[in-house]
Amino acid sequence: RELSPTLQEMEVEVLDARMCNNSRFWNGGIAPTMICFQGRHRGSAPTKGDSGSPLVCGRRAAVAGVMSFSGTEVIDPFKPPVATSAVKHKKWIQKTLR
Repeated sequence: RELSPTLQEMEVEVLDARMCNNSRFWNGGIAPTMICFQGRHRGSAPTKGDSGSPLVCGRRAAVAGVMSFSGTEVIDPFKPPVATSAVKHKKWIQKTLR
């Protein structure tokens, strides 16, 4: 698949962390500092090259996380994509940016 020269966006929904840690999914690999999510529209999922992309939420768009990893198969329903929570690292981010 060819990379787009245009910035893309995708609507996603956050998944329950307990479900993501289920033995059928990430089997305990999702830490409290991680956000598990899926594309809202069937067949939509982040792919290689999307790591580092912001996970944005709210009416006044705010970064909630940063795309971290997903399964080896782009649309594997048992390996939903995972972002690192920006909120859980807020103090570190603020200290580092000073």
